[in-house]
Order: sequence, then structure tokens, then C-alpha cells
Amino acid sequence: MDVIRLLGIRDTPLSVDEVLAAVGGHAAGGTVIFVGTVREQDHGKPVTRLSYSAHPSAESELRQVAEKVAADFPVTALAAVHRVGDLALGDAAVVVAVAAPHRDEAFRASRRLIDDLKSQVPIWKHQAFADGETEWVGAGE
Repeated sequence: MDVIRLLGIRDTPLSVDEVLAAVGGHAAGGTVIFVGTVREQDHGKPVTRLSYSAHPSAESELRQVAEKVAADFPVTALAAVHRVGDLALGDAAVVVAVAAPHRDEAFRASRRLIDDLKSQVPIWKHQAFADGETEWVGAGE
């Protein structure tokens, strides 16, 4: 059975419950879930708008990241979904979860999954600040 249970780039709100359910099972002794949310400030400046966009290859790149994590860690299941489009403050932008036989493995694999997703998957954040400035942040930042 494939340990990669759920991957996606979506333009609809993300469900933590869906991601957690995707990695559930009796083989895991530990499950780690990370939820990245839209914050009200960045660089000490108020954020007024935020949107994410993804390259057409983003899901394929996400699968490669997930496969590498699954190969490098003894995980029983993993899942990752990222949102695109306009998001509001507090919205979930990304949800990843990893289940493994032991908590240390789950924590390490989860950290690798989110870090590699952020650095390697071509998803870009465009945020606008209250002072009128904007910036793009994305893969390989």
C-alpha cells in the first residue's frame, strides 16, 4: 500500500480533518500535523491581501517531494495539500501530516515534508501590505 495518501493543490478551503483522516491507521505510534495559516503581519508590516499561485507542475513536484520523504523516513502515511487563490487572515494555506511508528520519526519527516514543499514546489505567495507595497515569495526563496 502506498504511504502517500493525499496530495493536492486546491483553490478551495483546506480541511485539517481530511488530512488527518488520510494518514490514520493502526501502524502509527505518532502522527504530526502542521497547519500553515495566513498571518496578519509579515516583516513587521500589516498584511492586507494575500494570494497564492502555482505552476502547472506543482502537483508533480509535490509528489516528488513526498516520495523522497517516504523513501528517507520509515513513515506509515503522509499527506500534503496547499491552497491557491485569494486567502483571508487565519485561512489555512498548507496542511501536512505524517504518521510513523514512533514520534521522533513522525516529527522529523513532517519537518522535512513542509520544508521541502516550501523550498521546492513552485507555489508563489503574493502579499500586499497596508503601506501599499507588495511582494512575491515562493519556491526557492
